[in-house]
Amino acid sequence: MSESSQQNTSIESGSNTTHFGFRQINKDQKVAMVKDVFQSVAAKYDIMNDLMSLGIHRLWKRYTIDCSGVRAGHKVLDLAGGTGDLTAKFSRIVGSTGQVVLADINEAMLKVGRVKLRDQGIVGNVEYVQADAEELPFPDNTFDIITIAFGLRNVTDKDKALASMYRVLKPGGRLLVLEFSKPTNELLSKTYDLYSFHLLPKIGQLVANDSDSYQYLAESIRMHPEQDVLKNMMEAVGFEQTTYQNLTGGIVALHRGFKF
Repeated sequence: MSESSQQNTSIESGSNTTHFGFRQINKDQKVAMVKDVFQSVAAKYDIMNDLMSLGIHRLWKRYTIDCSGVRAGHKVLDLAGGTGDLTAKFSRIVGSTGQVVLADINEAMLKVGRVKLRDQGIVGNVEYVQADAEELPFPDNTFDIITIAFGLRNVTDKDKALASMYRVLKPGGRLLVLEFSKPTNELLSKTYDLYSFHLLPKIGQLVANDSDSYQYLAESIRMHPEQDVLKNMMEAVGFEQTTYQNLTGGIVALHRGFKF
């Protein structure tokens, strides 16, 4: 599949089909199929994150926290928060007067996150909610900050999810989308492809006994809208002062937008 056709597929609308990696499937199948992937990888998710990124994911997440403007007393939604890396950091900053909601569509990921954070002594200001990003179960204007890290690419209807995030964000609040994106250097892009499609599934098989899920994850990255497309999608649902910053040569991008 060519890069242009992948990009077009990732932003299709008005169709009953969507992509699951490079495969075309019915839209109503994707949630269950993505759930199966994360049910499979949940137990080894943190180990694989460190291996896949050589630990650099921790710096990307730390930078996201630094750009969030979070402070004591804020209410934060860590959407698709998985095992709670961002939630742990937010919890310590918002303190006893704030709240962090760790939300994920996948029950297995939430369970792993809950156990991990409790083992770290993080209790009291964290709530766990199983939620679909497209239909967030929160009132309008609830959160000061919303983050979604490495989760948007797995959402079936990204426009609907972004609109849902906009709705539950307070006026003056900000959204931060940390996601794999398109490398800006051709040599880096080719090297990254070689790693993603040849080495990553083998690491997944060795560590998590699951090469198929990591093959999907590599494909889902290529199907995700590139930087400028995602910026336009955010603006289309109402976000303002929308910007992005490439990290690690565009392998990852951090998008930011505000609700006014």
